Amino acid sequence: MTLKTKAFDPAVYLDSDEARTVYLNEAFETGDVGFIADALGVVARAQGMTRLARDADLSREALYRALSINGNPELSTVLKVTTALGLKLTVEAA
Repeated sequence: MTLKTKAFDPAVYLDSDEARTVYLNEAFETGDVGFIADALGVVARAQGMTRLARDADLSREALYRALSINGNPELSTVLKVTTALGLKLTVEAA
């Protein structure tokens, strides 16, 4: 008997502002640039990439590319994305 599986998509579970915020905070705490970019992409997909692209005034393709595990978004892109997601970045002492 063959076991059938589906790819895990965390975006499915990010169905509230609180869940998305916790997910992104955890990603930022790792300090892993690839994971942070990917986490932003996961949250973007959870809220709808097409709408986000429009709100951030960026193309969907550019967002998918920048907000992936191999992406390296510019700070301006990160700021546009977080603003379009209704989030703000803050800094606190380590």
